[in-house]
Amino acid sequence: MKLEYKGAGVPFHPRRFSFFYGWVILALSSLGILMSVPGQTIGVSVFTDSLMEVLGLSRVALSLSYLVGTVCSALILSSAGKLIDRIGARLIGTLVVFLLGLTLLGMASVDRFSAAVASIFPLLGTATIGFAAVTLIFFLLRFLGQGVLTLISRNMTMKWFDRRRGIANAVLGTVVSFGFSYAPRVLDGMISRFGWRGALLAQAGVLLVIFSLLFLALARDNPYVCGLKPDGELPPAKPKRGRQRSTGEDRTLQEARATLTFWVYALALALFALCVTAMTFHVVSIFEEAGMDRAKAVGIFFPAALVSLVLNFSASWASDRLPLKIFLILLLAGLMLSMAGVALLDGGLFYYLLILGHGMSGGLMNLVNSISWPRFFGIKHLGAVSGFAMGLMVAGSAAGPYLFSLSLRYTGSYALGAWFCFGAALVLIILSLVARPPANEAQ
Repeated sequence: MKLEYKGAGVPFHPRRFSFFYGWVILALSSLGILMSVPGQTIGVSVFTDSLMEVLGLSRVALSLSYLVGTVCSALILSSAGKLIDRIGARLIGTLVVFLLGLTLLGMASVDRFSAAVASIFPLLGTATIGFAAVTLIFFLLRFLGQGVLTLISRNMTMKWFDRRRGIANAVLGTVVSFGFSYAPRVLDGMISRFGWRGALLAQAGVLLVIFSLLFLALARDNPYVCGLKPDGELPPAKPKRGRQRSTGEDRTLQEARATLTFWVYALALALFALCVTAMTFHVVSIFEEAGMDRAKAVGIFFPAALVSLVLNFSASWASDRLPLKIFLILLLAGLMLSMAGVALLDGGLFYYLLILGHGMSGGLMNLVNSISWPRFFGIKHLGAVSGFAMGLMVAGSAAGPYLFSLSLRYTGSYALGAWFCFGAALVLIILSLVARPPANEAQ
């Protein structure tokens, strides 16, 4: 772990605060994940119809560009995690926020750029150039937003808290759940008022002018670089019956990948990303197929967020006392419910199963993704380990929209794709029952 360095005191030193600076980090991390919305599927999905129209791309073509861009970003996320371990969250995070803002500026002009290039190289065709341009945009959005900014924000909080990690995770999950649930409505409203281009420019302005400077001023990689300790000045911990070890023995990425536990948890999170991204990316189309309108489709996110809130708080509190495997199984069960809801969607039972399952999996994902890696594999190589896992999640999120678009094209329904995800979740539940955590984790 890095020792204290002078840069931690610029523009102010965290030791000067009358309260534990970790709470500032928690607020900044929560905001950081919210600022990643432009790179999340919920932030992209509201622009898909506009992009298809101005670029002349079909739904399958746009889904394919999303797949290619997202997979490419997943391939380098592990390397980004190692870089974060080496350089720290503050400088990398500030750079990422700034680049994300620039990417949104490019996205706002992607059709104009494509048309300009097509006028110079007419044989390539506007659609081909548009496909290549939007693929590059998707790569940058996914790598910078969903990937690195989310990774930095989560890991920074996990490093600042140890015994209070469950509480910190509950706060982080609550803010993110509500923020993500409202994001589609907010973005949809911005598009209605300012147009799709204006909405992108507004987001870019917030990132470039406000949040990049805020992150540079407030972010600190971990408490040790500031001469502090995780959790602040807590009294010595008293052993509690049934309490789980909060931070495990430090293990390298290679050592982590040698365990079945790592793969079960990482693949479960990747499947979550696949299912949620597929459903969110095509949510309006899914509901139209079931005979329901856009308002009904966008409206599922708020009640799902309420379910997520209850589960996030209760599970975060219980995570210090119960094995994580319980929450992993519940997450996968939530995915099964939501996918059954997509496959059999109507205005009755399966509509509510979709909301319940989406809320369950969303509420537990934050816990499993945040707590499992430091608990099983320590924090020394947290960037590399969680970065590799995040890469799998990003790859899963890439495959989801394309899988569902193929299901619609060849079967006329999203049901086949949803049932495939249902079966994959069931297989992972079975594997989780036989997986054993690393030797240092007393579960």
